[in-house]
Amino acid sequence: MPKNSELTEAVRGKILGLRAGGSSIPKISKALKVSPTTVWNTIVRYRNSDSLKSASRSGRPKAINNDDEKVLKDIIHKNNRYSADKIRERFREKTGKKVCTKTIRKCLHKLGIFSRVAAVKPLLNNKQRENRLEWCLQRKDWSIRKWKNIIWSDESCFKIFGNDGPIRVWRRAGERYNIENIAPSVKHGGGGIMVWGCFSGKGMGPLIRVDGKMNHQDYIRILDENLLPLIQNDFNGKGYAFQDDNAPVHTAKGVTSWIKEKKIKILPDWPSQSPDLNPIEHLWYELERRLKNRKKHPKNATELEIALKEEWSLIPHKTYSKLIESMPRRLEACISNNGWPTQY
Repeated sequence: MPKNSELTEAVRGKILGLRAGGSSIPKISKALKVSPTTVWNTIVRYRNSDSLKSASRSGRPKAINNDDEKVLKDIIHKNNRYSADKIRERFREKTGKKVCTKTIRKCLHKLGIFSRVAAVKPLLNNKQRENRLEWCLQRKDWSIRKWKNIIWSDESCFKIFGNDGPIRVWRRAGERYNIENIAPSVKHGGGGIMVWGCFSGKGMGPLIRVDGKMNHQDYIRILDENLLPLIQNDFNGKGYAFQDDNAPVHTAKGVTSWIKEKKIKILPDWPSQSPDLNPIEHLWYELERRLKNRKKHPKNATELEIALKEEWSLIPHKTYSKLIESMPRRLEACISNNGWPTQY
């Protein structure tokens, strides 16, 4: 038995029973793997007792009682991005009690509340949430075969160096994607290079570098030189739908006129702020992972472009096929979360 471990009532009962049956203290010690001293003290202490329970012990009162726990939960509810030091200060203001940060953390952990990195998701307003929900409800019964005929597209920015540190929040297990635990993201922030890419169930499309800030003419040129050949080669010009988001450059008058002129079939009503519904987002994660795993890391924008295109071409069919097959689950998750951002 571990050192300083208190005996259970069952073990105490066995000691007294064996002693009453005539067993010696050494034999009881060996049989129950309890020190002889503990056996002797148990016999002396409990032989004439009506109960085998431990006696109640006096000690210091808890630094944080049940009422104090309610105060802590209220502080976290009002602002779950406080540091532990800030929580300690607010707790002192409300209760008058001076406790250390370690005690604050220990109590929060006891309540099931831990400091975690906030999930980074686009910030949605209620109208956007409703549009996402409606879009998913209309397509929740689509087959995987139908999803494979969508040409998924997007732009993404890649950096040579890493991003700033993450935001942390206090939350319980299972609450990662609750709206109060999400850190809003800003698309295409920071330096590096931007690339445009697309894919479908037929295969990976090209990865194109975008120089500078893309305008509607740049976007038309990308679609003309890369999307149109892909539609003809992979789909023979029919049975597909092209997806792009609602970025201003995508919805510019010149772009919409060109799309209409070229008779490109569009996946309609794409809800804004919905990267979790676009499986190409996970291809960007895969591309970034592959980039980080390269033995030789790019040192400038030109090397970064070369590395990205090399890794893009090496992404296997199984990877992007599984992403397309996740579409029913993505829609289900969005519907279950009432249109708010999901884990995807």
